[in-house]
Amino acid sequence: MFSRRAFFISSAAVSFATASAATAQDACSVFTPDRQKATTPESALQLLKDGNARFAAGKTVNCDLLAQVRATSNGQSPFAVVVGCIDSRVPPELVFDQRIGDVFVARVAGNFVNDDIIGSLEFATKLAGAKAIVVLGHTECGAIKGAVDGAKLGLLTKMLENFNPSLEASRAVEGERSSKNKKLVQAVADTNAVLAAKKLTDRSEILRDLVAQKQLVIAAAMHDIGTGSVKFL
Repeated sequence: MFSRRAFFISSAAVSFATASAATAQDACSVFTPDRQKATTPESALQLLKDGNARFAAGKTVNCDLLAQVRATSNGQSPFAVVVGCIDSRVPPELVFDQRIGDVFVARVAGNFVNDDIIGSLEFATKLAGAKAIVVLGHTECGAIKGAVDGAKLGLLTKMLENFNPSLEASRAVEGERSSKNKKLVQAVADTNAVLAAKKLTDRSEILRDLVAQKQLVIAAAMHDIGTGSVKFL
């Protein structure tokens, strides 16, 4: 005989499956201009947070990527921008469980920002409509370690100067001044992400105005390469 308890368990399973299917359908729907326009800066940031929660829990959504290629072939309307490191372990689209047409991504060793990247972000937001910018650092960053050690190698030497403000701001961290000091490396990485996010509005009147008009939110975050989780700073 079918028990009441079994009925409730079965009903709960159906409800969960239905909710999961709805989540997958939403996640696989490409961003159209109307959908992008209806997305607030806060909800754009939440979409990234929700995506990372799925990624860290091993519950990423599988989509028909070729269908998304066709759906975005005549235009794009990404809801967010991620400035990340070139590290192979931190692909932003995967870390935030996003797909084709969802996010703009700028990547450079150590996720610092310069005028070229800031100009790209002005395009992505003011002209292309993205509602959130996340500067994404990560643990065990090789570029940060190189800066801490004062590495010398071709043009890399000059590039590492971008981290000097973060190194200076982390002088109070105890221990030896080398990449063997994990606490120091992480402090510099955290500070670098925060300063890079701040630099966006310091350097760009366009981004500053978008934030003031509540059309854009900017955040710094740190990806843990050991767990997959992103912490917003």
